[in-house]
Amino acid sequence: MADSLLLLRKRGSVRSTWMRARKARPQLVLSRRPRRRLRTLLRWCGRRRLRRRLLQARAAGADGREGGRPVSIAAAAGTTETAAPGAAPSRSPADVSAPTCVTSLPVRQLRPVGPGRALLLLPLEQCFTFSGICRVTCLYGQAQVFGFTISQGQPSRDVFSTYTHSRLTIRAVPSSMPEKSKKEMKREARTLLRSHLNQDDRCWVMKNFSPLCSIVLLENLKTSTVNFIISHPGLSYIFVQESPTFQINSEYFALRSVGIKKDKKKNALQFTESVLSALEELVNDSCEEVDGCPVILICGAQDVGKSTFNRYLINQLLNSISCIDYLECDLGQTEFTPPGCISLLNITEPVLGPPFTHQRTPQKMVYYGKPTCKNDYENYIEIIKYVFSSYKRESPLIVNTMGWVTDKGLLLLIDLIRLLSPSHVVQFSSGRSKYMPNLTPNYVDDMDGLYTKSKSKIRHRGFHLPEFAECFEFADEEKESPVLFTGHKLMCVKSDFAFRKTPRNRDSHNKILRDLAVLGYLGQLHPSVPKPLYPLQSLTPYQVPFNAVALRITHADVAPTHVLCAVNASWVGLCRILDDVRGHAHGPILLAQTPICDCLGFGICRGIDMEKRLYHILTPVPPEELRNVNCLLVGAISVPHCVFKNQHGPEGTIPYITTDYNFKLPGASGKIGLRETEETCKEKLYPRPKFYRKTN
Repeated sequence: MADSLLLLRKRGSVRSTWMRARKARPQLVLSRRPRRRLRTLLRWCGRRRLRRRLLQARAAGADGREGGRPVSIAAAAGTTETAAPGAAPSRSPADVSAPTCVTSLPVRQLRPVGPGRALLLLPLEQCFTFSGICRVTCLYGQAQVFGFTISQGQPSRDVFSTYTHSRLTIRAVPSSMPEKSKKEMKREARTLLRSHLNQDDRCWVMKNFSPLCSIVLLENLKTSTVNFIISHPGLSYIFVQESPTFQINSEYFALRSVGIKKDKKKNALQFTESVLSALEELVNDSCEEVDGCPVILICGAQDVGKSTFNRYLINQLLNSISCIDYLECDLGQTEFTPPGCISLLNITEPVLGPPFTHQRTPQKMVYYGKPTCKNDYENYIEIIKYVFSSYKRESPLIVNTMGWVTDKGLLLLIDLIRLLSPSHVVQFSSGRSKYMPNLTPNYVDDMDGLYTKSKSKIRHRGFHLPEFAECFEFADEEKESPVLFTGHKLMCVKSDFAFRKTPRNRDSHNKILRDLAVLGYLGQLHPSVPKPLYPLQSLTPYQVPFNAVALRITHADVAPTHVLCAVNASWVGLCRILDDVRGHAHGPILLAQTPICDCLGFGICRGIDMEKRLYHILTPVPPEELRNVNCLLVGAISVPHCVFKNQHGPEGTIPYITTDYNFKLPGASGKIGLRETEETCKEKLYPRPKFYRKTN
């Protein structure tokens, strides 16, 4: 009877609610069927909300209880639990180690702790996926971001979760702390939080504290590079995208003040089992150093996840190794430098964002000048040999290769394997990529490369390559003997990344990423964040005399009378050659061949003074490094168009911008700088016949 009265009261309350809504808002009138659907939807949402709360409470070490009696997760979700016959009920480690407590509310995960700051409390193995940029500080426990573990007491890390790549996730991981009681852990956490939080926030943390949780502080982050990128119209969507949301609460406003947005878990980075096993094996081999420092070469077709794998591997290795060497052989999608470079870097800081957020100064770099090495393979190999000669084999080396693995690209990859002698070759493949043979030691040994011939095997699967002996630093007695390269270990990895790229939009997407890398490098021109952002035309350039530097156009043959026109308003590499160019009186000094020389940085030639015979160079390279520059190389890498069209300040006619462009000129196309493919050339040679309707 009591149950029936309670049911009648519930029905009456629902009906009265609908009556009040109908009287107040006539447009909200619904028939019986939509009302029934709405009740079903609300009941389903309630079960889903209860299931989520119980999962959070269980992960925090609390048993979910409703009305004083235990409630199972399956019952909360509306499903039945079936146990195997004869199987004993199992308990998770969190249930065994953590004490049980009676609670009817879930552990709150997020709390605002001031303007531009939010406190994130994550139970063990819980994740928080977000988009945007922020500064992450682990106050208690350990948190992992993109493979890098941030522990308590370590410095803050800048994290960039952009819309051009997979979203990043903050995950609570178990910490290797000595066994302590819960009271001692609370006392330690209270001491650590005293310098970061006020009393109310500390009380909230202690109320929801669990020994297995991680306490993370999220702060608003502003950098000069990010501010420079988003100052261009249309590029602010990379970091922040406004989308309608139906959960506007205190957590939403707290995240918004930080500058991030909670994202769906399906948009986060997810690895396959083969990728995770390869990462674990590579980290173990690098830490053991049984056979010296490993050389890990990453290869595979385009858009299979090589760059993402490299970043994650770097972060995993930095958890246990102080530094890692990185050899960049991909000209189109470079990681730490502007495009068109082959470089060797010593990495000591984690990589927590896309390439345009962590442009760094390499240990050795050569400016190739083009995003691809087609039709100039020999120069590409010679530059790699020149850069690789600086590797001292004191730390593990990660080699990034191009995604061109068909025809001559595959033969070029075989040459690289013979030249670099990697200890591990990680070969990526996916269901969408083109077929690529397994690069086993036997296959590499029996195949002819583009510039190397197949070598017969010697003991220990070695390769006898005396022509590459000069690339390494050996003693005199070692140089007399040929170089012995041991065979590599092949690791085939199956990736399953979800990409927005298609063969139709891949070129435009890669062009955008290259422009962002150039903008990220130009962002170093601006001072730190508290100072305002100035347009590029208001910055003071360096004046370089004509007779102080030599010039060379690397990607095309330009008449000497038009060289200065090609250099003006171009992206230039600031290089150092061994020849002395100071003996010439006037200038400009033109080089007959492209030299293989060190590149110290990049800049924009924003103007040429013909009367005073000066180049005006805008560059973030410090003056002490500019004293060593005596050569300017101009390649096919261009300044992004937004730099010319969207700078704040100038009014009227914009310099270097014209609408009077003759498309009938030889080599001219709708997109300046876009090379003609073989298909378009064939179409021009053999045009399709035109049919006309016959008229009387």
